[in-house]
This record gives sequence, C-alpha cells and structure tokens, in this order.
Amino acid sequence: MSHITNAYACWLRNAPINDDKRVDEYQVWAREIAVPGPLSEVLQTAVAELMDGLDAMLGVRPLRSTASNGSSCILIGVRGQLQGLDAELSWPDGSEDGYVIRNVSMDGQSRLVVAGQSAKGALYAVFHLLRLMQCGESLTNLSITETPANGLRMLNQWDNMDGSIERGYAGKSIFYRNNEIVRDMSRIRDYARLLASVGINAISINNVNVHSVESLLITDKLLPDVARVASVFRRYGISTFLSVNYASPLELGGRTSADPLDESVRQWWKEKAEEIYREIPDFGGFLVKADSEGRPGPFTYGRDHADGANMLAEVLQPFGGIVIWRCFVYNCEQDWRDSKTDRARAAFDHFTPLDGKFRDNVILQIKNGPMDFQVREPLSPLLGAMSATNQVLELQITQEYTGQQRHLCYLIPQWKEALDFDTFAHGSGSTVAKVASGLLFGRRLGGIAAVSNIGDNPNWTGHTLAQANLYGFGRLAWNPQLSAEQITLEWIYMTFGSDPDVVRSVSKMLLDSWRIYENYTAPLGVGWMVNPGHHYGPNIDGYEYSRWGTYHFADCHGIGVDRTIQTGTGYTSQYFAPRSEWYESRELCPDELLLFFHHVPYTHKLKTGKTVIQHIYDTHFDGVLQVEELAQIWSSLEGKVDAERFEDVRSRLREQAAHAKEWRDQINTYFFRKSGIPDEYGRIIN
Repeated sequence: MSHITNAYACWLRNAPINDDKRVDEYQVWAREIAVPGPLSEVLQTAVAELMDGLDAMLGVRPLRSTASNGSSCILIGVRGQLQGLDAELSWPDGSEDGYVIRNVSMDGQSRLVVAGQSAKGALYAVFHLLRLMQCGESLTNLSITETPANGLRMLNQWDNMDGSIERGYAGKSIFYRNNEIVRDMSRIRDYARLLASVGINAISINNVNVHSVESLLITDKLLPDVARVASVFRRYGISTFLSVNYASPLELGGRTSADPLDESVRQWWKEKAEEIYREIPDFGGFLVKADSEGRPGPFTYGRDHADGANMLAEVLQPFGGIVIWRCFVYNCEQDWRDSKTDRARAAFDHFTPLDGKFRDNVILQIKNGPMDFQVREPLSPLLGAMSATNQVLELQITQEYTGQQRHLCYLIPQWKEALDFDTFAHGSGSTVAKVASGLLFGRRLGGIAAVSNIGDNPNWTGHTLAQANLYGFGRLAWNPQLSAEQITLEWIYMTFGSDPDVVRSVSKMLLDSWRIYENYTAPLGVGWMVNPGHHYGPNIDGYEYSRWGTYHFADCHGIGVDRTIQTGTGYTSQYFAPRSEWYESRELCPDELLLFFHHVPYTHKLKTGKTVIQHIYDTHFDGVLQVEELAQIWSSLEGKVDAERFEDVRSRLREQAAHAKEWRDQINTYFFRKSGIPDEYGRIIN
C-alpha cells in the first residue's frame, strides 16, 4: 500500500500481533499457503492480500505452493478446485460471494481451508481470516460459513470531474483532477482494498447530478480512462457503474429529443451500451437521478419513471447490466404558505402507481427516510410498498446533516434501527432489511447503497473516527443482523489495537455519539434547522420560508408538522397498519418522531412526563455536556493512540464542543422567544 500511515491504512493496518500465544498458534498455519487451482485475477488478489497480511502481522513470509508439502498450511481456492476437500465442506447456498473458513484434516495433516464459491468469495474469506487475526481470535476449530444477505452492496461517489465532491468533507476527489481522470491509480487501488475488505461489490464513480463534463464519461473521449478505473476495481471483485445524464441523446448525440419512447433515442442508447461494454465487459450499469431537483427526465415528454428506466434497462439487459433509478423525486418549488403540500409524501406518490411496470433489471433506490438523511426521521413508507419491484435501500455515509465529519456522529446505530424497522408490508416481521435484500417478496435483485464519505485527505474521511461509518456500512450491507456493538469492537481492534482502555473508551464514544448529536441539534424528529446551501450549523428558520418543502411550522403556540389523515397532509396513510395508526395518534406516536408527524403545543407532555419545550431545553444543555465528556474521554487516551490520530480527533472534538454550544444557544433562545416559557431550572446560556 502506498502512503502508509496508521491514519491512511484505516482498518487494514495488519499491525504486528503482540500476544505470544496467538503468534505461536498463527505461525503454525502461516508457514505455507497452498493454492491448488488456476489463478484468476481476483484469486491472485486474494493470495497476495493473505501473504502480505500474514507477513505484516507475524513477520513471516509464507511459502507458496500448488499442493501442500505435508505440513499444516492454509489452503486457499475456489469450490471444485480444493484437492478433493469439497465434499467435506458445507458450502453456503445462493450467492457466488459466499465462502467457508474451516479446519479440516487431510492425509493426517491439518488444513485451514479458506475458500469461496467463486474467486470473489475466496477474497472475502481472506479478509475475514485476517480480521479474525487482527481481533485476536483463535484459528482452532473454525467452522465458518458466510453468504451475503444483499446481492448489491454499493457505494455512490458524488465526485465531480473538476475534483470537487458534492457533500464531500474529506478533501478532493481521488478519481478526478482538472476535468480528467487521474493517471496514478494507486490511491484508487488502496480504496478498492478497503471496500473489498468489508464486502462492497459495486461502485458508481461520479455524481448523480451529472454535469456537462461528466456526461462525457460514456463517450469515446473518456471511456478508455473509465476502463482503467474499472480494471482496478475488477481485481477486487467490484463492478463499476456510471451515473448518466438522462438528456445525453440531446446533449451528446445530436438528437432532438430524449423521449424514452422515441425509436431514435432508444437506438442511440443501444449503440452507447454496446460501446461501453466493448471497453468494459463487466460494466455494472447506470445510476440515474431523473426529474429531480432540476435534472432532466421522462416527465418532459409526458412519460413516467417506468418508461425512462425501462428504456435504459432494455439496452443493458443483453450484457447483464442493471439500471438503478433513484426515487428522490419531489416538488422543489413548493409554496411555503401551503401547509397541505408535503415533500415527505412525494416518493410514495410518484412510484407506487408504477409497481410491477419496471423491467427485472431495474432497481429503485430509496432513501432511508422520506426527506433527506436527517439525524432523525421515520423510515420511508416506499420501502416495502412495491412488492413487484426491485428495491435497494440508500443510506448516506457522508455526514451532510450529521456534522460533516467535523462532529463525531457514528451512524451504525441509526442504520441498525432502519434495517430492523418493521414495515408490516407482509405482516409482522417485514423488516426493511428483508425488503432491501429482496427476500420479503422473492425479488431477484436488491441490496443497500450509500453515498461515500471519502476524499483525498491523508486519513480518507477527515475525522479519523468517521472511518468507522464506512467500515460499518460494508459490514451491515453484508450482514444486517450484526449488532452495532460487534461492528464497533471489530473496527476498534483493527484500527487501534486491543488496549482495554482504548477499546472501552472509543466504543463508548462511538455508540453514544448519534444520540448526543441529536440532543444538541434537531429535536423530536423535526429537522432542517441548518444553514441553507452548505447545511452546517444552526439556522432554525433557514429553510422555513423557502421553496424546498422543509418546514417546522414553529409559532408562539407550538411546533411540528401535521402529517395526520384527520387534519394534516395525510402522510401517515402511506404506512401499513398498525404503524399508520401509531403515527396518526399523538399518544401512540414515538416521542422521538412526534414533531415529524404532529403540530403540538409547547406544553404537550411527552411519555417521559416532560413538556416539549422542557425537552428542547434539557436535551440541548445535556448535549453540550455530553460532547465535553467525549473530549475528556478521548484526552484520557493520550499516549495510547499514535500522535497523528490522537491530535486529529482531539482537534475535531474541540470544534464540536464549541459548535454544540452554538446549537444549544441558538435553539434554546429561539424557542424561549417563540414560546415565552422559561426553562424550569433557570439555566442561562453562556
């Protein structure tokens, strides 16, 4: 790996193991690696990663052979090429990405089999084995069978070719400079390693808001360079996608229309697909944002989303490509005076009438919430509402509304709540995890995608601890049943080592941080109290009288958005019972979402017994104290974490502590002035 530092290596440090007992145990296996089958490109990567990892952790460069010389060894390969051991292994069903890690005996000698259904599976198995070693686990009596819950485990890069990144908080793009694809692929290769180590298998490499220069990525001018990027990811089992401009036939092809039912337009896309696949035979497909926030789409021609998506899917289908069609579609020219128009309703209203009309190689990409990645909002009712359509859950790793990687906000607990959310779409137990994977409705395609949080910052993510969000996303995309606690411990062991104080302290910091961030920012599910445009910092009325449909409706009497059927926008009707009834009722609605669904007086009593206004005061005072505690906990680790990463996190926590006070002071002052109700404890801001 180039540019090696602890910060740059993230969770792939493969630090030397300092437990003598474990070193002795691991070295028994690490003397030799047997690779009996032919070496595909991905299997070569797997072998190289294993050899490098063992060398780094144990100081032993294993011998490599095609058949063991009779001593204990690690046997790595693909099903059907394992020296007659296949019958002894309980192979996972389904995905070619599945794998086994198992101790077996052959001719009186022990073998540690690390093998996949495919070369990709073998690569994932290698990273799993290295993770076990980094976490100090025994390699005796292993019997591991893994298969991913989601077929598509994808990252969306919002990178622009000028080197900027939309909603990027960790420097410039690693892919682009000065409207060209970079020549040096070394950092892209290092990124591919990080992604493959947590099971990511797809990536779109440009912003969904496709500007004029990025539109050229599908032309012969830039396709050869895209192919160079794809070749790097291919070696790590990752398929490359492109975000495309729906109006490309007009802007690039000299057509007079981009009508999806126009035969000349369809022919243009057909020829374009053929051109792309000549350059990149394993090209994944297109990611499309259409008829949203000013982007072109089929609405211009009186067509619907199914017409637009199906046209592209038809030309990709012969090559095995797919279309990922984003459902972030809403009226962004809303009249703030109209309290009945509700942005939260939009995705459901646009797409549910089209259920069953999309081709089998179309996937609808649905944001976890109905608005836009707020620190707290309900799950989108569109998830689970379309039983005859492939769906993929969209998350946001980059912290647009959650502190922009200047504040610590560990998102795994939030995502766990989302994945475990019961939609009741097919009775009790119809979780979002089952919807996204396709399991709930027996759909062939499904998965989880997320907006990436990396840039060219030396530590990738700006805030060192924000690396945990990227790691955790990959682990949850592979297995949504993993607990936040397990993912957290893995990441800490791999990133910082096994010092008990570090493990305990960093774990507490991470697991508490989302609730802390919520405490000092937006209360009880009402969001958008941020500065317009860049979205960093408090501005309670910043979006209140705007066209974006992002309102809190605070006045001198109360606060919140009435989304009930009885008196409001009717949004609650989009959920399946009994959840629709829970959200409709003030008494049954969860407190943390009360102001998302109801406009209530400041004196309304929560289930805690507190009034809404006192809850606002208390949480914002508490949040500041909690951030100060985070800083104290981290300071206690000085000398136990290397200086580079220690100073990075300490400086970020200092900024967060100062900024939390700004949030507290502005929020509490605003609502004191609105309500006229003082804090019952008589606290003042300072």
